[in-house]
Amino acid sequence: MPRKLLVMGVSGCGKSSTAAALARALGALMIEGDDHHLAQSQKKMRRGIALDDADRDPWLDRLGALAAESTGHVVVTCSALKRRYRERLRAAEPALLIVYIDITPEEARARVAARTSHWFPASLVDNQFATLEPPVDEPATLWIDASWTIEMQCEAVLRWLHRCC
Repeated sequence: MPRKLLVMGVSGCGKSSTAAALARALGALMIEGDDHHLAQSQKKMRRGIALDDADRDPWLDRLGALAAESTGHVVVTCSALKRRYRERLRAAEPALLIVYIDITPEEARARVAARTSHWFPASLVDNQFATLEPPVDEPATLWIDASWTIEMQCEAVLRWLHRCC
């Protein structure tokens, strides 16, 4: 059975790096959720304006559809900060497994501020933490620590996949 993973967390947690390593390890398709934002949403975020649910809904629907349409392993990145967002993604792909990367606000701000070419402004990190509803007690969810190396994160995820799937 193909594995469908959502690697989620706030900006700066390392979603893309972890997802890329997992995709390589699984021979999976990787879908960068940020690439599927609507153009106006990117413009808002570049100006430091937080997205609202109306901005996110089409993007979440598209990500869910892409995961569901994939016939093989797929790794999706997405800052699905609210439980409602994860429920929307799981409605499209019920077998979705979630890997949540836990990070402190201070570390996330520092990592985002250190990026020279990334379009997500550091000013929105605090907004992400303010709206964050971590996946506590949600089924098929693994928490990993942003301070672990990518290799440690991947090893933990692969062990979890072996046990649960």
